[in-house]
Amino acid sequence: MSDIPFGFNRPSEPGDENDPGKQDPFGAGNMQDFAAMLHQFADMLSNQSPGGGPLNWNLAKDIARHQVAEKGDPSVLDAQRRAVVEALRLADLWLNEVTTHPAGIRTPQAWSRSEWIEHTLPVWSTICDPMAARMVESMGSAMPDEMQAVAGPLVGMVKQMAGAMVGGQAGQALGALALEVVGSSDIGLPLAPPGVGALLPSGIRAFGEGLEIEEDEVRVYLALREAAHQRLFEHVPWLRSHLLRAVEDYASGITVDLSKIEDAVSGVDLTNPEALQQALGGELSLTPEETPQQKAALARLETMLALVEGWVDTVVNAAAKDRLPSAVRLAEAVRRRRATGGPAERTFATLVGLELRPRRLREAAALWAALGEARGNDGRDAVWAHPDLMPTAEDLDDPTAFVEGKGADIDITDFTEPRTDESGGTDEKPDEDA
Repeated sequence: MSDIPFGFNRPSEPGDENDPGKQDPFGAGNMQDFAAMLHQFADMLSNQSPGGGPLNWNLAKDIARHQVAEKGDPSVLDAQRRAVVEALRLADLWLNEVTTHPAGIRTPQAWSRSEWIEHTLPVWSTICDPMAARMVESMGSAMPDEMQAVAGPLVGMVKQMAGAMVGGQAGQALGALALEVVGSSDIGLPLAPPGVGALLPSGIRAFGEGLEIEEDEVRVYLALREAAHQRLFEHVPWLRSHLLRAVEDYASGITVDLSKIEDAVSGVDLTNPEALQQALGGELSLTPEETPQQKAALARLETMLALVEGWVDTVVNAAAKDRLPSAVRLAEAVRRRRATGGPAERTFATLVGLELRPRRLREAAALWAALGEARGNDGRDAVWAHPDLMPTAEDLDDPTAFVEGKGADIDITDFTEPRTDESGGTDEKPDEDA
């Protein structure tokens, strides 16, 4: 790491007082111009940052949309929109026969890649802001004490630069993800607004390339997966917040390697915003803390993602096996895509330092299948009534013990009747007719 103070040139040396380019930046003659420059640059950055949050989401959105536009992002045609809506409605009809959870899609939609970015951005901000806040605070505290004492406005400016920096990185990651997703639920998290189910015609077409399967069949199979996810997200009242909280708990343990940033800006002329922005254009190095809390958060998240994806696989394959000739090949294509560490894993590794992968998917699918055989669809789906009923990581090791033991004699109504929460409200079951 450089021994040059963060963001400044080397201190003046004897004989430099006659060289304007080597004068002390904190000299009395320079402080007024320096302060004016700080305020001007801070104003420029604050105009880019919406809502006062730690991450510049306007910048992230612009970069992501520019990235997909460069690759081609045609508007969704009316015929494509109708095909997607029909596929999602057909999927819900088929799923009615294999699960007791009612349809969760009230508004079926077909999105372009840019529309995917626009509609999922609110959830991404929830996921990424904790990490961004830690990064911004770390960059602010990385400045030497003497610098903070002399140039107080610089602290706020550096934090704003940090928000723009991570915003640019988030935009690049989301743009890459938008080029590969097929719907709103690829990564197993509730990215779409409540009640919305969406597929991307461009993603459907890309997914089917090389499979030699009719696009209509590919579309219906992916619609089954989207519709199955939305049934859980809409009618398991605790699941949405549980998943997002698990990601947030993990992200809160992220640390930021500032050494590359410090090296990059050492010697940069602060009066040149373009040079400063260019110096801060690299990627951050995010490192999870190996604490018990961090490990527990990761275990909870991986287990819940595996349970969500395992249940979706189980009901989708049951609905498709006698209706879609290529159901087995399509299921294998999904598994292969997931096993190679697809767009979701790379994006999370970039945004929150997390390699998102339901590593125990096969065990989870086997558990749900065994549970359905033993208790029927009603008994299998009733496990979702409360998080205390859900299988744990240990249960995935021994699904038979879970099926025959844990929860077998529990009265589900104990968990489904409205209960008063800490705020005085009630945790009521959602209206199944909604």
